Amino acid sequence: MKSLITGNDAVSTAVRLARVEVIAAYPITPQTSISEKLSLYCSEGTLDADFIMVESEHSALATVIGAASTGVRTFTATSSQGLALMHELLHWASGARLPIVMANVNRALGAPWSIWGDQTDSLAQRDTGWLQFYCESCQEVLDTTLMAFAVAETVNTPVMVMLDGFFLSHTAEPVEVPEPEEVDSFLGGRPEPPALVDPSEPHTLHAVTSPEYFMEFKHRQFKAAEQGEQAAIEVAQGFEKKFGRSYPMTENFMCADAETVLVTSGTAAGTVRHVVRKLREQGRKVGMMRVRMFRPYPFDEVREIIAGAKRVAVLERAISPGSEGVMAQELRSAAYGLDDAPRIYDFVTGLGGRDIVPEYIEQMVELVENGADKLERVNWLGLKE
Repeated sequence: MKSLITGNDAVSTAVRLARVEVIAAYPITPQTSISEKLSLYCSEGTLDADFIMVESEHSALATVIGAASTGVRTFTATSSQGLALMHELLHWASGARLPIVMANVNRALGAPWSIWGDQTDSLAQRDTGWLQFYCESCQEVLDTTLMAFAVAETVNTPVMVMLDGFFLSHTAEPVEVPEPEEVDSFLGGRPEPPALVDPSEPHTLHAVTSPEYFMEFKHRQFKAAEQGEQAAIEVAQGFEKKFGRSYPMTENFMCADAETVLVTSGTAAGTVRHVVRKLREQGRKVGMMRVRMFRPYPFDEVREIIAGAKRVAVLERAISPGSEGVMAQELRSAAYGLDDAPRIYDFVTGLGGRDIVPEYIEQMVELVENGADKLERVNWLGLKE
């Protein structure tokens, strides 16, 4: 059934369809309507789950960590400063190998204060051990949230689903909403987590671990995150077979013969795709690669897409002060060792919710193709003089 819903509604709808059993969340713009809708579902009986109201995002994640340790399906949602407040427990959830799913509605981090979207909040958490997926449309948000539960429960690793604040969270689009029975069939019976709290069999979880054993735990966690890529591919294949919608880990748009490849993620991909079509009509060999899965990073897919290009321009909605954009760092790592590796150029724009307009993309292409000698390590598009 098709419904006109926002990105935030797509998240809450997917959580309801996944029959999550424990939810804990603290309201924060622009995530708030996710937790509001889930609270409504629980109070009216549409979703048979415990909705636990807490005093902070730190407590929200602590609550679902405890719940997930008993073996129930859990969910939380946050944005920006709330995700930053969760940082300590993000490491704990992944180290404990708990299949928690979280929606993070991307929003800039202060200071200065901003309620509008960029990807700094989630990309700053790239080393916490969570798998990360970035969505472009409301349909993709719903579908990715459903798939996130399957992936998390396959590799016992928490998953973050990202959607751009306001551009996606508060924009309504037609979304195909599956029937509950279809989702039940897709998610099936979940594997039993590796460690459960059982009152009848008391034991300690994640206690002080001596140097003789600690590294082995981290190696297992690392391998599980690595295996998340294959798990995500297989889950996406099963999803396509069931629902007819395809979600590769990276989108290859007109890159087969492209001399210039533009790399982006999230809603900016729509604007980039529009510009690529326009430039193709002019006879220019330009393509787009959209990164859906950022953790684990799909190195092989990325290398295959960019291998034949002369140059790659990365469009960033985040910056690592003192270095460069996070996406560019990952891309340089992927390109290392390629024969005739393309030159990689980094562009930052759209911070704090500023629109990424087609003119910025056209300017970026013109610079990398005809003005590369004027470019710096990090280049900013749309700065006010």
